[in-house]
Amino acid sequence: MFTPEHRDRTRARLLAHAEADAAIVGFAHTGSHATGTGDRWSDTDIVLAVRGDIAEAAGRWTAWIYDEFDARHHWDLGVSGASVIRVFLLPGWVELDLTFAPEPEFGARGPAWQTLFGTPHEQPPFPPPDRNTLIGHAWHHALHARICLERGRSWQAAHWINALRDQLITLACLRLNLPTAYSKGAHLLPAEVTTPLESTLIRSLTEPELRRALTATITATAAELDHSDPQLAARLTPMLTELT
Repeated sequence: MFTPEHRDRTRARLLAHAEADAAIVGFAHTGSHATGTGDRWSDTDIVLAVRGDIAEAAGRWTAWIYDEFDARHHWDLGVSGASVIRVFLLPGWVELDLTFAPEPEFGARGPAWQTLFGTPHEQPPFPPPDRNTLIGHAWHHALHARICLERGRSWQAAHWINALRDQLITLACLRLNLPTAYSKGAHLLPAEVTTPLESTLIRSLTEPELRRALTATITATAAELDHSDPQLAARLTPMLTELT
């Protein structure tokens, strides 16, 4: 895998290319590198302020990254406003997350931001995940896990049990004001949250084991609901218990 020196050289070449590109009027690091909390394994998150056509700039930079770094693959994570977020895999397992933002959308939406050049504009912060939606996903996943067990679909049941645990972790992080995306705050959760989760792990795809794991996951979910929204927990917990 990559070394920190390899990754840093990649960042320096990206910055030099941006400074030489008349259409790029801003360059910022985001993620852990911007806050000084990165480590040997941190990836590279960059936002480019684009003056002009976003698609043209993204296409031109994509071709250059393949030529310059011998990129192996890329895909679009999605869009935020008119911005394009493109994720590249470079040799040595260097991950490059490159956002092409219209000039007016160039600016911090959270604390992880470091401007190297250009003028950032004030942006609304990223909204937290909606608690009601997370709770909805939780009971949805629990229900479908049980249905899959009744149908004898063990792999699909395992999928829904694991997905239910993901919702539970995100709910706990949201309640405790920890990072919610991609379980980034999971390692900061207290033991009273994480210890019960150990029993939710699936050890085999036998029906008794899947039912045991589902029961453990529903039990942990009900406990988190009681912390997050006691009134809603009083309505949902009896129904969730029916699935165990």
